[in-house]
Amino acid sequence: MEDYIKDPHKIEERSFEMIREATDLSGFTDIQQQVVMRLVHTSGNPEVAQQVRISDNAINAGIDALNQNQAVLCDVEMVKQGLTKRFLTQQPLCFLNHEDTPKIASANGETRTMSALELWAPYLENSIVIIGNAPTALFRLMEMLEAGAVKPTLIIGMPVGFVGAPESKDYLWHHHQDLGVECMTLNGRIGGSALAAGAFNTLVRLKNGLQF
Repeated sequence: MEDYIKDPHKIEERSFEMIREATDLSGFTDIQQQVVMRLVHTSGNPEVAQQVRISDNAINAGIDALNQNQAVLCDVEMVKQGLTKRFLTQQPLCFLNHEDTPKIASANGETRTMSALELWAPYLENSIVIIGNAPTALFRLMEMLEAGAVKPTLIIGMPVGFVGAPESKDYLWHHHQDLGVECMTLNGRIGGSALAAGAFNTLVRLKNGLQF
């Protein structure tokens, strides 16, 4: 077996050197590039950079929300488990497995990820929302905002899949200003819990003065 790098710091350093060499980061500000590089690192695909969409004040708004200890709301447990928690003062929240969620879903004939958002109400204002799995959750959140619900500070909307995922993210990107929120998202079908968590974890790093 050939020799390989074992030191985690050297692995990260070399990884991001290679990402900078392989990825077109033009069109992104220096601070936005931090998020883009994390998404490339997580996916292993430099072409992901071309699908990333970050609103103008998304990163600063997210950092401000973290500094103010605002709630962090996740659509699924996989997103929650992927978050870097050692720098957070309170645990991220996910209500997918709350005992009331399946009852609401059954009564309304909808997905559990949609119904779980009914339990977000006390925490939604000025929060950071991370949706990495369910397009229906992102659609429902935007319906809530259009109906006058209190607004989160930032939506990291990166659901993955074929049915509804491209459309939900496209709607978020083209209507986030009308909705009054900052956002990070990805074009097309790509996405997922790891990418959504990675975007959030980059905000945590930036809040603590760490960069790639």
